[in-house]
Amino acid sequence: MSEAALRRHAGACHCGAVRFEIEAPAAVTVLECNCSICARTGYLHLIVPAARFHLLAGEEALRDYRFGTGRARHRFCGICGIKAFYVPRSHPDAFSVNLRCVDRDGFDAVTIAPFDGRNWEAAHAAGQHRAGDGRTRASE
Repeated sequence: MSEAALRRHAGACHCGAVRFEIEAPAAVTVLECNCSICARTGYLHLIVPAARFHLLAGEEALRDYRFGTGRARHRFCGICGIKAFYVPRSHPDAFSVNLRCVDRDGFDAVTIAPFDGRNWEAAHAAGQHRAGDGRTRASE
């Protein structure tokens, strides 16, 4: 994908203390995971390479939470409690951004694909995690 095909998208937690921008295409596929934490929070995963994620404000407000294997670094706002992004174990050199925390006006199309996080290892081995990496289906 060419850099020209990328757009800047603004995002934030609920209270606005944590603000960020991402560079992603106008048409994306995001993952809806059924694992214990994502099912409870309604998280929609858009994987963004670290170089395309820009934290604008709120580093001091961020708190960390780790569970299970401890490899995923869940980051949430210590003021409002919203997890707008985190470092996933499937993509340790990227960020999983919660599409629900991003201004949707900049997207022309969003496709939601299921990810079986309850059976993470099998779903990851089957390549389900690749659908949420910010590419359009046509470029996969």
